[in-house]
Amino acid sequence: MRQIDVSVVVPVRDRRPHLDRCLTSLLVQRVAVEIVAVDDGSADGGGELLDLYAAHHPGVVKVLRLDRPMGAGRARNLGLANAHGRYVFFCDADDHLGPGTLERMIAMADRNGSDIVLGRGAGPGPVMFEADTDRAPLGDSPVYNSLSCCKLFRREMLTAHDITFAEDLRVGEDIVFTSHAYCHAGVISVVAGHDCHHPSTGVAQKNGDRDPVHWLRMIRRPMELVAGHVPPGPLRDHLMRRHFRHDALAHLGAPFLAAGDVARKEIAAEIAALCERWLTDGVRERLSAPERRKLAALDDIDQLVRLARVEASAVTRRLTEVAWAGDLLTLRGEAALDGGPDLDFTVSVLLRPRGPAAHGERSFPVWSGGGRFAGVIDLRDVPSGVWNVHVAITCEGVTRLGRLRPERTDAAPGPRLLGDRAAVPYFTRVQGNLSIDLGGHVAAVPCAAKITEAGWGRGNRLLLGGRVTVGGAAPGSGTVRRLVWRERRSGHERGRAVTDLPGGGFAVSQGWEGFAGGVWDAFLELDLGGPPVRCRIDAGAPVPPHAWWRWAVRRTVRPYSTSGRGRLSVAVRNVPVRRAVRRLLG
Repeated sequence: MRQIDVSVVVPVRDRRPHLDRCLTSLLVQRVAVEIVAVDDGSADGGGELLDLYAAHHPGVVKVLRLDRPMGAGRARNLGLANAHGRYVFFCDADDHLGPGTLERMIAMADRNGSDIVLGRGAGPGPVMFEADTDRAPLGDSPVYNSLSCCKLFRREMLTAHDITFAEDLRVGEDIVFTSHAYCHAGVISVVAGHDCHHPSTGVAQKNGDRDPVHWLRMIRRPMELVAGHVPPGPLRDHLMRRHFRHDALAHLGAPFLAAGDVARKEIAAEIAALCERWLTDGVRERLSAPERRKLAALDDIDQLVRLARVEASAVTRRLTEVAWAGDLLTLRGEAALDGGPDLDFTVSVLLRPRGPAAHGERSFPVWSGGGRFAGVIDLRDVPSGVWNVHVAITCEGVTRLGRLRPERTDAAPGPRLLGDRAAVPYFTRVQGNLSIDLGGHVAAVPCAAKITEAGWGRGNRLLLGGRVTVGGAAPGSGTVRRLVWRERRSGHERGRAVTDLPGGGFAVSQGWEGFAGGVWDAFLELDLGGPPVRCRIDAGAPVPPHAWWRWAVRRTVRPYSTSGRGRLSVAVRNVPVRRAVRRLLG
């Protein structure tokens, strides 16, 4: 008997339109594969198609049959009992695999001794891992958020711990199986750089049709498995948090609003029962503030309804004005929750740092009434960085956020100097949302520098004096850092410290030792509270060229104004004496 790398178990029931694509995607995998297809009472010709594939691929496609439809749990268990591969992969009949998927997943498992390998799912949705992960810790990674069974499992691990599917469940049988497997997996790996699993477009619809009460009763099973196999502590709290967040409290949103009065009481009672058994302080600490408010309101159905309405309500908002009033940025706009006029809410403006910033968000109260708001943002004590501007609507203790954008994005207020920092309000390129760049991290800071005095001094030094403005205003002392010369062809740079003068003035004495021949463009480098900001320098009055002998080299330095925009550049020529004499005699 040939050695089989992976047995792919495919339960089939009335999926004939998708079955060809599924089986073909498995047959083209470049590994020793065994396809164990289980006909779960198909009535659409799917069973006959399985027989056709088995006849054309003997020893590769194996067809098993159930006498009557018994559900995916029973079908998968039958396939698992007849699997001979080192690994087992479970694939639904209306899904398919990307080319090379099993080869990559098996290589990952063999390299790391993995018991479970997750593959990136194709299509929309959050990305769980950015890169392949050899060893993803169960308690310090998001792997447990993925509880579908469409993964690679080491068959020896499954049989050693008697891990099977729940046959009495019609929904959630794969969650019970996968949560049990996670409890015994020594190494969990992730293939994130390849679209492995292509799920059916009908999955979301099927999940959305689940009955909340039945789901909450089902979810006790994996929670019991976790409690039975994982000792109390941070790991168990991490796993239980997933079930409370995604499987329990999620039903207090839109499903709760859609339910009748009796069903709402049943939903709340089922969640309360889960809390009584498994909600520890460690789990509670891992939940968000809105989730904890739901837990606190389980004995108040009316409060739960209000919270669900807030959660389901869209934040409507519009920015009508943004302008400077001195050093304060003023905002006016419209903001409301569309959940109904009886929802009382408060409005504030929230700044959230973009990227992995060490500082937290900043909140600013505003006046609001009649769906309108107005307020000011004081940026003087806000740390340097890029801040996204949100309108925050708080109702029933729950805060909903919405980015602020105007109807027109061509009227952003100009930059403003706040002490020694540049504050640049701008609208993002794609969505047109309001953001504020403190320090010139991503937004261009409009600055201008101009030479007002120039000449040659002792020691063949170019003496320059000038002024700089930022957004039309003179910066404070310490803003001008240095003069930078960049050679146009090579990109090589040389810097020279400048003397910072009051009112945005600067002065510099530039020697030319070590400058290679070429054209050097002049930049003024400013410190505006973030990364260095550079601006080209207007040449101002022309400066005559200067030449002198340095040992046996004739050096010529010619400052000039570039054509078009009149920026300061310098042409440097270094001519050895022999070449100069040759030119004179030639």
